[in-house]
Amino acid sequence: MRCLKLKKVMMNTKKLRISIIGCGWLGKPLYKTLRENYEVSCYTRRQEEIYLDHYYYNPPKKSLFWDCDYLIVAISTKDNYLETLKQIAFHASTNAVLILMSSISVYREYDCEIDEGNPITQSSKQVEAEQLLQKLRDKLIILRLGGLMGDDRIAGKWNKVSLFTDGFVNYVHRDDVIGVVGAILSKKIEQGVYNVVAPQHPLRSVVHDSNSKKFGFEIGVFKEMSYRKIFSTALERDIKYSFRYSDPLKFW
Repeated sequence: MRCLKLKKVMMNTKKLRISIIGCGWLGKPLYKTLRENYEVSCYTRRQEEIYLDHYYYNPPKKSLFWDCDYLIVAISTKDNYLETLKQIAFHASTNAVLILMSSISVYREYDCEIDEGNPITQSSKQVEAEQLLQKLRDKLIILRLGGLMGDDRIAGKWNKVSLFTDGFVNYVHRDDVIGVVGAILSKKIEQGVYNVVAPQHPLRSVVHDSNSKKFGFEIGVFKEMSYRKIFSTALERDIKYSFRYSDPLKFW
């Protein structure tokens, strides 16, 4: 009887290479979580923060930092934001998928229930940033983050603000932003625009009142009312992400 020689099949165990620009309140814990499953590098402007495996204070134009599978941009809109994004898009490998941490501030023209399907007609710096990268990159994921909360960011505990417009909150817990990025990487998604907002929308006055009792601060004054509710329809449809913190009243 003729025997067939079995060939040893090698499993592809290559890890995705992830680069993060911006290692602040969101970027640093994102880095720490992703490094458990991926090869991750992080870039920050502050040279003294050399706490990472790979550190690039001024990443060279040609380096492993730019030659990655996913490049996550988590920087503020201050300084030369648009020019910075243009340079990032230029230096990143053409094969890299860019993930832009954008904001639900792009929906400022609305005062009703909306999701990713609503058109944006009013320009802003964040809208310009999204449009810029959409022109420059084919592999692009835009995450429109709700009001980032959790950990030391406690809704209502502000030092310099005491007058608020009441309305339905559109918050998201930092851990869920990290979870959404993890889900995108695991599914190897390369394109899309997604709102990242907790499914429940209690009134801001209710959230502030609850937190004032938990953390012992004085509640502010509320005037007028906003009716904007932002839903993560595309996120739930395409990625099937289940929020860990669905209720902003239970973020802390």
